[in-house]
Amino acid sequence: MHILIVEDEKKVADFLIRGLRAEGYFVDWVGDGSEALPALLAQKPQLVILDRMLPRMDGLQICRLIRSQQLPVKVLMLSALAEVSDRVDGLKAGADDYLVKPFAFEELLARIEALSKRNPFAAVRRQLTVGDLELDLDSMQARRQGQLLQLTAKELAVLELLMSSPQKVFSRERVLSTVWGINEDPLTNVVDVYVRRLRKKVDEPFGQSYIRTLRGIGYYLSDES
Repeated sequence: MHILIVEDEKKVADFLIRGLRAEGYFVDWVGDGSEALPALLAQKPQLVILDRMLPRMDGLQICRLIRSQQLPVKVLMLSALAEVSDRVDGLKAGADDYLVKPFAFEELLARIEALSKRNPFAAVRRQLTVGDLELDLDSMQARRQGQLLQLTAKELAVLELLMSSPQKVFSRERVLSTVWGINEDPLTNVVDVYVRRLRKKVDEPFGQSYIRTLRGIGYYLSDES
């Protein structure tokens, strides 16, 4: 499952990111309410863990926008506001569930599992497409020109990140943080190794390179000649 965390408290966000990635979830994070909707539209997660108290745009406003645009995403709202009226406001705004801070991580996992079984996400087919390259986010299978690509889990994760925002340059540090959960390790060349593997499987057999390098900055994906 792809989860987007919208949380302005860095310590809380880091705790959630580490814990959820350890459980096998693909996790992205933004720390400002105004960044939430663009991230949702670009990344198309299945679940958003949404803090209620955020800078620039609060969780209730974001939740109402999600529902008004009929985005196919579950919303789990987090808040230190524990009164019944606060929980009611969150649910009325469109949240699927409401969890009060502080909470046990095991309870968070249980609620995520329960939400995943409620009106299953698989009913909405989620797919990324760039040119003749397709990535089915439900089955995590990639195809180019209709041919199934034999990719490992990490290769798929790198490819998904690049395909999530075509033309956007992702630094090595961003790829490390998103795919491996490493915040900073300038000595590792693991990103370069996996990009080379992807090029051999995604680009070389098909005569057109989609995975591009911006020297000294990072990688991006484009089907433009």
